[in-house]
Amino acid sequence: MQHLWPTTSLRTLLVGLQAFQVVVLWLHDWVPLGRLNDPAAMRSEDGIARLLWITLLQSLPWSVGLAGSLTYGSAPYPGWLWHWLWVSYLILLAGELRAWWWPYLVRPDSQRAERYRRMFGHTHAFLPSRNGLVPNTLHVALHSATALTVGLLTFLHFSGHAR
Repeated sequence: MQHLWPTTSLRTLLVGLQAFQVVVLWLHDWVPLGRLNDPAAMRSEDGIARLLWITLLQSLPWSVGLAGSLTYGSAPYPGWLWHWLWVSYLILLAGELRAWWWPYLVRPDSQRAERYRRMFGHTHAFLPSRNGLVPNTLHVALHSATALTVGLLTFLHFSGHAR
């Protein structure tokens, strides 16, 4: 039974990372989380209708992946689920890199920086300002979880545990 331990533990970690991200994606624009977010600023910037649309787009695909992962539990994931997880989390990571880290680290975007200042200017951040941006703590946690998820999916695939 010892040979099942890495698969079970890593699959549990994968589901935990997915659950964290799905909860954050669904709730971070709506539910006050102290200094981690500012839902009033989000509604003021985007309006209710646009925010609903954004929430659906940024949450549904990863909710499907989480539901699939929970459905199969420790049983082998079918090929469609592995593909779904790979594609959806690579898209999420690419979007996070483009929206936050590219303008923060590489190419300034003054319009994005001003928009983010209005939406996230009153939230907690621990990174220094750079190019007019300051990634807030909640987004850093979310993006770190996404990067870990992609890394874990990669490890599971290449180590043969993705079965």
